[in-house]
Amino acid sequence: MTIKHIVMWKIEGDNKQDRALKIKEALESLRGKIEGLLAIEVGIDFSKTPESSDILLYTEFIDQEALDSYGRNPEHLKVIPIIKELRGTGERRVVDYVV
Repeated sequence: MTIKHIVMWKIEGDNKQDRALKIKEALESLRGKIEGLLAIEVGIDFSKTPESSDILLYTEFIDQEALDSYGRNPEHLKVIPIIKELRGTGERRVVDYVV
């Protein structure tokens, strides 16, 4: 069983591209630092439609325990305020599922 964890954000305010790149860099800094994290991918939207999110995080975990542990991991907790500041008041959507 593998757990997939996907998060999408809309970024509100000016300099969306610059802020998206900083979010991408912060999230990708987690690679190799989270036990049980099998894959991490961060994409920045280029379609720019009204329905689009601006940035997406795709991760895979070995199991539910690894995903739960990720939520409490100090490295992950360091990234959260960076993302919140950079996205402004934009929305956040999450999907977790099992494969």
